[in-house]
Amino acid sequence: MATLHQLRCFLATLEHGSFTAAAVALGYAQPSISEQVRLLEQHLQVTLFLRVGRGVVPTEAALALRPHAATALAAVEEAGRAVAAVREVLTGTVRLGLFGTARFYLGADLVADVLERHPGVRVQLIGQNSAEVLDHVRRGRLEAAVSAVPVPGEGLSVTPVMRDELVYVSTEARDPVTPAYLASQPLVLPHVSWREEDTTRRALTRAVQAAGHVLRPRVEVEDPETALEIVARGLAATVSWRGVLHRLADRLPDTLRWSPLDPPLHDTFAIVHGPTLSPSTRMVLELASARLRALEAQVRR
Repeated sequence: MATLHQLRCFLATLEHGSFTAAAVALGYAQPSISEQVRLLEQHLQVTLFLRVGRGVVPTEAALALRPHAATALAAVEEAGRAVAAVREVLTGTVRLGLFGTARFYLGADLVADVLERHPGVRVQLIGQNSAEVLDHVRRGRLEAAVSAVPVPGEGLSVTPVMRDELVYVSTEARDPVTPAYLASQPLVLPHVSWREEDTTRRALTRAVQAAGHVLRPRVEVEDPETALEIVARGLAATVSWRGVLHRLADRLPDTLRWSPLDPPLHDTFAIVHGPTLSPSTRMVLELASARLRALEAQVRR
């Protein structure tokens, strides 16, 4: 049986025109190269080279063999790279930054995707707000994050993967909700610890201020689920992303209704990372992107 070493020696001899030059290129002794070629000729029962002086001339058989030998060696090298990549993924630890409500969009589903495909991977999902995780990515503490955009600053790669709509949630169905009406309602808003940096809060504040009003929530909490529970009791209204409402649909009371904002407000979530990514992190980002795109399609339907 022809071996990879024999094919490698054959191609080197073909390329360099002599056993001596091939030996220098491969780092072997000249007799070793000529012996490997002889064994290959013996196996194939053909003459591959005609010995002429200190060099060799390829025969028709050698020229016919060349593309197949090159393909065989290339396939083995590619297989080695693939195995090395899998080995790196399977032994890696992925630390992914997430925005505040990402647990509704990704969370346990993303972890399940990763562990089902790569059982040896360790996963750390980090962060409570886009501003927080973006700072970690800039400082090199995290390789990548899923964040709301825009992303301030330069030097980061930003790939949008999902667009979601912000809606008004109360116990009464209404026509599109204007900023003036929003400002007049008792609101409960989440993410109180990050209200200055939170992209949703900032977008709402700008919309209300542009209409000549001030956004003054009556209640502020950390968790969007808590805000929705307060709304379900008829104590206040809130705003939420349609993606969150879609994922919580089986847990929300039937009394809740959502209405679009006028003008509408949207947010875009993106994959954000620095100049390099490990194979393990790249794999998790691909799974996260697939999850977010699938959810966007479901919400639009």
